Amino acid sequence: MRVLVVDDDFMVAKVHSGYVERIADCTVVGVAHNGADALDAAARLRPELVLLDVYLPDMSGLEVLTRLRTGASDDPFVLVVTAADDSDTVAAALHGGALHYLVKPFDSAALAAQVHRATRIRRDLDRVRDQSDIDRLFGGTGAAPARTPGGPERMPKGLTTPTAELVAGTLREHSGSGPEADLSATECAEATRLSRVSARRYLEHFVSTGQVTVRLRYGGTGRPERRYRWVG
Repeated sequence: MRVLVVDDDFMVAKVHSGYVERIADCTVVGVAHNGADALDAAARLRPELVLLDVYLPDMSGLEVLTRLRTGASDDPFVLVVTAADDSDTVAAALHGGALHYLVKPFDSAALAAQVHRATRIRRDLDRVRDQSDIDRLFGGTGAAPARTPGGPERMPKGLTTPTAELVAGTLREHSGSGPEADLSATECAEATRLSRVSARRYLEHFVSTGQVTVRLRYGGTGRPERRYRWVG
């Protein structure tokens, strides 16, 4: 995932760039500190994802958003990252085509979850075959209400939605058939940079909701290893 970071604060841009560089298979291709430079960089560098602040010195980030989201198939996804949490700004970002909206300050796990989501959507766009594929892209299941992995109505105490999405995205990336299609809690922790205990809690939560299956792998000695596979 090629990412352009746009923020008027040089230090914040540096922090967000560091978050991005810690995500596997992601790279920061450019940094811009105003709207004009952001649009120029997007045209030259062709990023797949733009982290976009709203408060820019020369124009609103919302204007940049509408100029980036033209409706073309190769438009970058835009993740709005801002201190603004008023309903008007959120609504404008939503209607402007933002992938998601993160209110500063946020942690690296929250950003990683949305980057993984962007990667997954871009990949799944090439696999659309029927209505069920379209429903998954738009976050719904057609006749029934959408089931959001780790959504707030289902989250046990101590678990958060952004981290749940990060764990879910990691499991999805390993979904399929064969010996590498599932993960242990230790492997999931390493991939997500969570502690093993935290990763295990999220994995067991997904098992309880039916989104993940678990099998036991027996070794020579000791307790069997629990292996987790995403089934959605």
